[in-house]
Amino acid sequence: MFTADARTLSRLEPAVRRVVIVDPNASSARLLSDIMKGLGAREVYVESDEERALELLRDVEPGIIFTERSGETLNGEFLARRVRRSSMACRMSPIIMVTGEATAAAIKGARDAGVHEFLRKPYTTGDLFKRVENVALKPRPWVEAVGYVGPDRRRFNSGEYSGARKRRADGSSGEIIDIRDQATRILVAAMAQFDQDPAQAMRAIRQQAQTLKAFAVKNGDAKLAIAAGGLEAFMGAGAVTKAGLAQPIGAIMALGQPAPQQMARAS
Repeated sequence: MFTADARTLSRLEPAVRRVVIVDPNASSARLLSDIMKGLGAREVYVESDEERALELLRDVEPGIIFTERSGETLNGEFLARRVRRSSMACRMSPIIMVTGEATAAAIKGARDAGVHEFLRKPYTTGDLFKRVENVALKPRPWVEAVGYVGPDRRRFNSGEYSGARKRRADGSSGEIIDIRDQATRILVAAMAQFDQDPAQAMRAIRQQAQTLKAFAVKNGDAKLAIAAGGLEAFMGAGAVTKAGLAQPIGAIMALGQPAPQQMARAS
């Protein structure tokens, strides 16, 4: 029988206090609801339809969202994308997809839709607890781009892996390159796709300006800090146009990659 210690449950409480479950299967939703109440959830809302679920999410601002992958009036991947690209207060809330469709394509689709965790049915209380613990206590970096909005996809279901790190971003100097490179690439993509999705492009640009400014301050890069601050100020100055963005973004792009001494200092 699964048991969780009181200290861990206390740490989970803010995230599980209010939960939304989107599942067309009433018995499945009831089981999940009962388990979540056992983990400390005080308010559990259940919906089976994608459109009604979106209306519910606008009203209740959940700490965690659970969704089935598919149903007669539900596409879990579409729901996740719509939440991520919305202006709702819960747009960054953890989403856990709970489904019996655990194919490679389903897992990749969930990851690319901005889902935090994937849980295959049937599951144990321990399996569910591990996913909840991951999203509540092991937050992943947020990516605000145009083609993708959601948690860092490279650490999808991160709680399942405990081996050696081998990615470029796992080392200090690699992380420096990766953060700056990703932010500048997102800026370029946001400008290229500005006309197709101006609202998301604006969100992406604003986030990268903040990311680059914080990165520059941390690593003592005065030129980048000034350029990123200029972009941030421009974004908050009123009406923003694609043409107007060309100059402050161009100033950032003209700086290129960080110098070796800057990487060494941050390492």
